[in-house]
Amino acid sequence: MASAFAFGYMLAVPVLTTLTDRMDARYILMGGSALSGIATVLFGILADGLWSATLIWGVAGIGFAGAYMPGLKALFDRLPTGETSRAVTLYTASFSVGVGFSFLVSQLVADSLGWRAAFFVTGAGPLVMLAVCLGLAPVKPPSLHHSHLLDFRPVMRNRAALGYILGYGAHCFELYGMRTWIVAFWSFVVAQGEGAEPVGPVTVSVVVTLLSLPASVLGNEAALRYGRHLALTIIMLASAVVALAIGFAVGASPVLLLALVILYGFTVPADSGALTSGTTASAVPMNRGATLALHSTIGFGLSALGAWGAGIVLDAAGGPAERSGWLAVFALLAAGIALGPIALWWSRSAK
Repeated sequence: MASAFAFGYMLAVPVLTTLTDRMDARYILMGGSALSGIATVLFGILADGLWSATLIWGVAGIGFAGAYMPGLKALFDRLPTGETSRAVTLYTASFSVGVGFSFLVSQLVADSLGWRAAFFVTGAGPLVMLAVCLGLAPVKPPSLHHSHLLDFRPVMRNRAALGYILGYGAHCFELYGMRTWIVAFWSFVVAQGEGAEPVGPVTVSVVVTLLSLPASVLGNEAALRYGRHLALTIIMLASAVVALAIGFAVGASPVLLLALVILYGFTVPADSGALTSGTTASAVPMNRGATLALHSTIGFGLSALGAWGAGIVLDAAGGPAERSGWLAVFALLAAGIALGPIALWWSRSAK
């Protein structure tokens, strides 16, 4: 079900984000926000079993495809000329803050009114974006000749942007794998700790997600100071090391595991803003929408694979009640993010 959201996103984002090269991204953003909100509310009304939940959540992913990257393009089109990486990073980090508060609000509402009510409340969120869009000044894309809508050949020839895009795919594989399974993992820790755990699973999930804002901002500042490729390589390799440390420490005390998970909650998103701003800055202006479309397609395609793959190796290595299963999960996430520096090295090797 979690992967269906990313899969729906992956199918729709090439078309919806590439369209922002041809029309004001604000209109795509409005349509995507509306569909996202409607699908979320319908989940609360109609979801009944795995397949109905998977279908509706896939539609929600399609709506989000019309909101996230088109929203970034709408922002970028309205920024003054100059350094934009901080604005792009703040945008991507704010998404994670929204996700974190969504987790918190959903749990509180579900505890009081039931899980269906949680979707009614969170489904109202995209309506705020609709109101913001109505207040945005219109922007007309440059009147330039464009190739066919889904012709990504110009983007594929941009090796500098492609390195960031592939690195973003490695980041999303790790991020979505971690976020999808962190509650289940901490539930395992709680069961093993026999009351010694310092916090509950939902609290861990919210804290880890809220760390994305400072982590992404600081990661981008490091990229500006020390060079984007160097900073990203260090962050990605550090994240792989922390993932392996969690995997091998699964049987350790909950306090140690909590410290490692919080550290992991910092390293996982620390590369996000720098990767997206790198892609945006490397894009040819007339193909920026198509570049962001490929960026997001690769990213969320590998997000779906990360969530699904983590579940596969978890079952194959003994299941969620075994330490070996969780070691396999974190080893997989470590291997995924370790491919990011290889992609960045490849993008520079042609120079």
